[in-house]
Amino acid sequence: MEKLSIGIVFGGRSGEHEVSLVSASSVIEVLDLDTYSVVEIGITKEGKWYAGEGCLEAFKRDDFDSLKPVCLSMDPENPGLILDGVGTANIDIFFPILHGPFGEDGTIQGLFEMMRIPYVGCDVLASSTAMDKLQSKAIWKAAGLPIVPFIGFNRSAWEFGREAIIEDIENDIGLPCFVKPVNMGSSVGITKVKDESELVAAIDLAAKFDRKVVVEKAINVREIECAVLGNEDPIACAIGEVIVASEFYDFNDKYIDGKSRTEIPANVSKEDAEKIMTMSLKAFKSLDCSGLSRVDCFIDTDTDEIYLNEINTLPGFTSISMYPKMAKHYGLSYPDLVARLIELGFERHRDRSRNQVAFDSGSDWFTA
Repeated sequence: MEKLSIGIVFGGRSGEHEVSLVSASSVIEVLDLDTYSVVEIGITKEGKWYAGEGCLEAFKRDDFDSLKPVCLSMDPENPGLILDGVGTANIDIFFPILHGPFGEDGTIQGLFEMMRIPYVGCDVLASSTAMDKLQSKAIWKAAGLPIVPFIGFNRSAWEFGREAIIEDIENDIGLPCFVKPVNMGSSVGITKVKDESELVAAIDLAAKFDRKVVVEKAINVREIECAVLGNEDPIACAIGEVIVASEFYDFNDKYIDGKSRTEIPANVSKEDAEKIMTMSLKAFKSLDCSGLSRVDCFIDTDTDEIYLNEINTLPGFTSISMYPKMAKHYGLSYPDLVARLIELGFERHRDRSRNQVAFDSGSDWFTA
């Protein structure tokens, strides 16, 4: 049987560029080369696209001289990759392993949609909404899901009205609080603020990574995560707990020191486990997610209340990442998980392909 050509896309214009390279390495290592023909596709921090043998290793060295420049063919009769200005390399399905902006936020998913090529993971709307912490919180609040008190504002509002925003934070959120860029992941740009003197620097930092900032009330919590897998009828694979070594699960702890530890399954009551899984599935469905997502929740250690924190449509796939570990607990090995995600990508593409394209001006239902 002819191999399926799978385009593994990594790197990207994001503060999580290096994290993407690590995740991509893990995925490529477990792909069945008897089934898939792997095309490594890297995007630099400046947004240049490259491909070629050893592309991932070249990206790890920041050495692009041996790689071929790549652009995308949007020709519906011949979509794919144009290598070095000539020819088109066929791609049966894309697997974007891009964390953060320009990868997890619906932008690259839009390119794949225009090319009419299947891809792994959530579609344009789900990706963009999940990435935007303010939009996702608004939808979950409307759906009746419990969330921690928060406020959000634009960078421009901060630059021209700092005093009013600080007053709102003090009155509506209080200290301590967490300050986060709205469209970012892997705890990049996040600060826990304990004192008013730290607030300005924290917001300035978050505003470097995104034009929108969210400030959330800090509570004493246990951090619980749930792996959700599927399309129309998703499953909650398992829940796990991140037992942090510092005050919160920051970038350094996730990817450098690794001092925090995880427990799968999380040591919670059966009632709380069912509540978290139900909440996670509702969060996934309310954003119309597909493929995979990791849903992050809090258990307030003072009140035992459970809150929805955020959803990650492309959670880390490193060897220490929670999502693959939770899937393994459910019974899916890492190679089987990757293969299942590819199947789900094809499945969602077939469903989208059933849509009627409304361009026939001569049809009875067309109204000019």
